[in-house]
Amino acid sequence: MDNQRNETYLNHPTFGLLYRICLIEDNQELFTTLYAHRLFFLVTSSTNLLNFEPVTRSDARILVEQKMRKLRSTNSWMEYQQLQEIFQSTFE
Repeated sequence: MDNQRNETYLNHPTFGLLYRICLIEDNQELFTTLYAHRLFFLVTSSTNLLNFEPVTRSDARILVEQKMRKLRSTNSWMEYQQLQEIFQSTFE
């Protein structure tokens, strides 16, 4: 069993280095600023293009909670536990 997290970073043109919280949907991921965890972005990728959509902290929390419910309903326990740890360190 591999317990290593796959950490992903992205450079935002204005806000600098962003840290990926989780994959929301295909081609759509939730990122936050690396150190403060105060600014959140829904990043949608398409061919050679990234779209950064700012989201509020409460909306980001809701997106992660929805993702956790989806993982739990599909019995993806390992991913669920990893995301729960990230959720706790980011939002609690």
